[in-house]
Amino acid sequence: MSEPLYDVGAPEPQPVDEENNQKLQHLVEDAALRGKPFGDEKCQNCLFYLDTDEDITYCWHPKIRVLVGADWWCQWWEPIADAS
Repeated sequence: MSEPLYDVGAPEPQPVDEENNQKLQHLVEDAALRGKPFGDEKCQNCLFYLDTDEDITYCWHPKIRVLVGADWWCQWWEPIADAS
């Protein structure tokens, strides 16, 4: 096994990481964002899920605007309008 190029020691979260975590935790709470579907409702079949062919993509709902997983769910879930 080769030696690492740089000895950076054990990784430690930086203050910005703690701030980002706190902000995102508030977002999760405000949106009632969950990592599992709510019945048949999930991000992948939500109007705001940007690319339904991807497992992770951007949610463009104005109150969220973050990357989400296909099987996630939030309180602002809306069905995709029928194209017919």
